[in-house]
Parts: sequence; structure tokens; C-alpha cells
Amino acid sequence: MEFGSVVQFLEDKTILVTGATGFLAKIFVEKVLRVQPNVKKLYLLLRASDAKTAAHRFHNEVIGKDLFRVLKEMWGENFSSLISEKVAVVAGDISVDYLGVKGSDLREQMWGQIDAIINLAATTKFDERYDVSLGINTLGSKHVVDFAKRCGKLKVLVHVSTAYVCGEKGGLIEERHYQMGQTLNGASGLDIDAEVKLAQDKLKELTAMGSTPQEISMAMKDLGISRAKTYGWPNTYVFTKAMGEMLVGRLKGNLPVVTSRPTIISSTYKEPFPGWVEGVRTIDSLTVSYGKGKLPCFLCDPRGIIDVIPADMVVNSIIVAMAANAGHQRPDDEVIYQVGSSLGNPLRYCNLEEYGYRYFSEHPWINKEGKAVIVGKVKILSSMASFRRYMALRYLLLLKGLEVANAAFCQFFQGTYLDMSRKINHVMRLMELYRPYLFFKGVFDDINTEKLRAAMRDNGAEADIFYFNPKCINWDDYFRRIHLPGVVKYVLK
Repeated sequence: MEFGSVVQFLEDKTILVTGATGFLAKIFVEKVLRVQPNVKKLYLLLRASDAKTAAHRFHNEVIGKDLFRVLKEMWGENFSSLISEKVAVVAGDISVDYLGVKGSDLREQMWGQIDAIINLAATTKFDERYDVSLGINTLGSKHVVDFAKRCGKLKVLVHVSTAYVCGEKGGLIEERHYQMGQTLNGASGLDIDAEVKLAQDKLKELTAMGSTPQEISMAMKDLGISRAKTYGWPNTYVFTKAMGEMLVGRLKGNLPVVTSRPTIISSTYKEPFPGWVEGVRTIDSLTVSYGKGKLPCFLCDPRGIIDVIPADMVVNSIIVAMAANAGHQRPDDEVIYQVGSSLGNPLRYCNLEEYGYRYFSEHPWINKEGKAVIVGKVKILSSMASFRRYMALRYLLLLKGLEVANAAFCQFFQGTYLDMSRKINHVMRLMELYRPYLFFKGVFDDINTEKLRAAMRDNGAEADIFYFNPKCINWDDYFRRIHLPGVVKYVLK
């Protein structure tokens, strides 16, 4: 694979970024503006009802973040001018036609200018409402392709998915597409249109029954999990992302399309500075609980591999993939890049536990009362059966005793009983959602991604600008000196 300068490719290009308030999208925007301020225009699609709301979200949820402080220091008083000249904030909604972009003049303008599209819009909740997840992760992909086909200058569409569209498959997981209607368990009848109609009909049924918003939300969440498992996927997120990939493959026609599949995304490794993270991400929900002293046990295979990749490496791989494939694809090409660490630099759960223990022992979290939280070694439960036994002995027996006392004392403990019951059910539900990844046996092949890395090594200085080789990561150093301090600073509050 050969291609020219990535920095030069970005010059004078107009790029549409969907999901612009998301974690990766912000890092992408910052990186492009920092390394190539002569980019022509970045259209940023934000979910908003109008331009005023979109602008407000952009200033508060994007450039208002600490992530942009390096760029602000570089440009000083000219930072606002850079943003106003290079960034166009667009109110929209990926779940509807035309990406929800209002005004034919604006749409025509975008269609005539856009050189590349980076589709980063997604809902990543494992148990999102089925109708919501279908709208964004599945139909959103269709709407992006439809929009892309109207862009006369388009050189490449990068569709960002997830490596975990593979389901619970073990072994070496190849960089290959899933065919329209393909299932992971041999079940027949996966029809995306039928799934959309099923979700719509269920929503109408619940509304007609007078269900409360909470009842509707839970029923739609349960429907998503049920449909995912019917066809072999463990949760709504990866199921709807897989269907999104299927739609892109079926509808792309002659569009030059690249699919990026990152694994579990963590804080930045180097740029714009180490350790920036936002929100409670997959592994960080455990980190936060542990640091606060609220994680007495952990369910996992201690020797199991957890595939983690820093966010800046993911963004660099997306930018390089965009440049490498722009205008160089044949219509029948199907290019997938799996971006992870499990093959080249595997990290294991036992390592993760040790890093957490050492970090929080040396740097204990200070709670609201000003006291340092002392952490201990977490009890590792290596199977769902052992987890259920643990929960039964530690909590369910107590709950049963409370139920008996509540009956004996005329429902006096009803509130306490219901609260404890809800918490236990919540924990059990979370563990069931995370179970497929806590015992995941797959390793992600990245042969296509390695070709990109090899090409970048031949590009001299730019290999250091657009680094994305996980082999260079020392996991001990990364977690104890970069990631965990970042989580404490930006997440653990």
C-alpha cells in the first residue's frame, strides 16, 4: 500500500463529521485543526433542533472542553477566528432523512463541497432502547450513505463501527464484512426492515396501553436485548451496529467506503496530551467503583485478554485510513480496519486489577468528607456461577431476611426492601450485560491495519504524527501514570 502525505491530503479538504459531540469526534476535530489548520472546512453534525441549540452544544460540549487547551494555547487570541473560519456547526439528526439537515440551500452547499465523511454518530449503551438504537446505529448508517451519494466530490466515507460486531466468537477474528441478514447463530429470518417495524409496533402498543415513560423505556430495552440474542448477538449495541454495517455494505454502490472497528477505547496516549477521557467508559465504570471503595468483587477470567486501545490512536488510524483510501478504491472493494491491541500487545484482566490496586494504594481517592478511601485486593469471581453464589450469600439472604421482617412488621421496611431489591437487580443486570466481554475469548486480526502502519513507517516524519501502533504501549506505565490519573481528574468526582 502506498499513499502520499496525510497532512497534505487534509489541506483544502471539506470533511463532514457526524456525532460531533462524541468522545472520538472531538479528538478528531482537535487533531485535524492542530496538524492541518489549512483544512478547508469541517462540517460538524450535532443533534439539535435548530442552529442556536447546535451552536450552544458546540461551545459547551466541544470546544469548551479541556481537550482543546493545547490548540487554544497555539492560536491564542486567534483561536476564535480559526474556529469561525474552519468549523461549520450543523443542526441535524442522523436517524432521519438528509441527516436532519434543514434547508435545501444548506444541503446543496454541503453536497457540493464535501470531500470526506466520518460517521462517528452512535449510541453505545449496551441496553439502549431498541427503537433509539435502531434509529441511530442502524438507520443512521443508511441515512449517511444516502447523504454521501449526493456529494459530488466525495472521495471517501469512513464508517466507524465496533470490533465487537463479532458477537461472542472466540479465536482469531478476521477483518471481514457480514452479509445482509447474516446471523451469528444460524438463525434465519433477520430482516432489518422487519426489525424496525417490530420496534415501531411495540412502541405504539405500549403507548396505547397507557404505559408510563419508565415502563416504555424498560420494555423497549428488553426488546432490544431479546432481539439481539435471538440472532446471536449479546446486546442491543453490537446487534444494531452489525445491522448498520450490513446496510452500508448493501447500499454503498460505487461509494468508496472504509469501515473502522475499534475495540475498547480508553484515554489519550499522547495527544493533545496524555490521559484525556470523557464520561464513564466501559472499563472506567469499574475503575470509578473501585477507587471509591465500592467494588468488593469482580467477575472475569483473570487470564482473559481485554482489548484496549487509546483514543488518539483510534483517531490517527481513522485519519490515515481516510487518506489512504480516498479515490483509490474499486467499487467492489470492502475495506475493514480492526483497531485494537489483543494481537500485538495483549492486556489481561489480572494486569488491570494489579494496576488499579497499585495506583489507588499510592494515590487514594479523597471522598466528600475529606477522607482517603483505602482500597484492598478485589475478590475475583471467575464464573457466573461463582458470582451468583457470592451475591446469594452476601446480599440475597439479607434481602430474604428483610422480606420476612417487612411482613412481620406490617410493611414497615417496605422502602428499604424495595431499594435493596432494585440495587441487587441492577447489579445482576449489569453483570449479565458485561459477561460476554469479561469472558471474551477472541483476538482481533488486524492485517489490514498493519498494512496502514507499514505504509506510515515509510512516510518518515508523519509516522510520529499519526502513530497508532499499540506495540509501543507499556501497559503498566500507561495505566498507572496516564489513564488512571486521567480518570481521577476527568471522571472520578
